[in-house]
Amino acid sequence: MKDMLGKVQVNMPFQMLIDGYLDTIRKERINPEIGLDCFVLDRFSRNEFCEVADAIHGAGLTVTLHAPFFDLRPGALDRKVREVTRERLRQVFDLVPCFRPNSVVCHAAFDERYYVSHEDQWLENSRGTLGGFIEAAAEMGTQIALENVYETSPRYLSLLLDTFRGSQNICFCFDTGHFNAFSRSSLEEWMDALGSRIGQIHLHDNHGSADEHLPVGEGTFPFSLFFELLKRESTRPIVTLEPHTEENLWRTLKNIRTMKLLDD
Repeated sequence: MKDMLGKVQVNMPFQMLIDGYLDTIRKERINPEIGLDCFVLDRFSRNEFCEVADAIHGAGLTVTLHAPFFDLRPGALDRKVREVTRERLRQVFDLVPCFRPNSVVCHAAFDERYYVSHEDQWLENSRGTLGGFIEAAAEMGTQIALENVYETSPRYLSLLLDTFRGSQNICFCFDTGHFNAFSRSSLEEWMDALGSRIGQIHLHDNHGSADEHLPVGEGTFPFSLFFELLKRESTRPIVTLEPHTEENLWRTLKNIRTMKLLDD
């Protein structure tokens, strides 16, 4: 499994690194996608974050970051909600020079139940919120990867990414589990709309009704079809595993190898 671990990132909340997993990832050579939620951003100092980052880079591991998302909406209609969202993103980008991540994953947070009849305003607000951070990403040598969550179709993510079409510092992060649980559009529709913009993928599985974060291949997501469609694109996305338990990580790696999903 060691050779496969070198090809992927593995989701790892920052708090878990503090609680003991920093030694584990260095021992097992696990490249982390570090989750920075509101709780750790309020608890730890910049120096403490940078000490952990130095330890990870000192072990020769690569890093991606996952920005906070609880209650945050870049395209919120309420100005104050957008202000809080921007402040949390600023906290993350203040740490980018320490972590030197290959990407910063953010939730676009479009939900048709919230934004019915206000889709255009959501799009304009999202562009305003994210625009400055895309410039910061370019200056810092990283990229923003916009992840699907409750989006039932690729339409509004595609429209949002269209507004930044000239930038090399924003891409689409396709989350297989979220698609499987929440999308009402087919995988082919998503790939037709956004396949060429995929810069990162989050791999986990479920049975189509809830975000279970099962090991790859133990739910109903069509992984073989997805990777077949992905190979038609010219992209080489960052691959992140999201197993949520240590046991599920090893099962995910075993299943990926059995299914030959990451074979070159």
